[in-house]
Amino acid sequence: MKLYLIALLALAGCGEVSQSKQGSAVNRGDEPAYKGAHDAEVAKGWTPGDKLAWERQVRERGQLQNEYVKTNR
Repeated sequence: MKLYLIALLALAGCGEVSQSKQGSAVNRGDEPAYKGAHDAEVAKGWTPGDKLAWERQVRERGQLQNEYVKTNR
């Protein structure tokens, strides 16, 4: 009986649940990030498709998270 229980528990870990995405998350397209969101949730002063402004915005956000800059202000 114990052998069957051990075998059952050992085989229970062998199953794998599907991890593939379902629904609209599967086909998002290959648009670059600087093309922007398809809604109004964008940062102020930035227009979708402006790659230089997008890169500047990302750099600024990175500096706000930089601990050296935070402590030296």
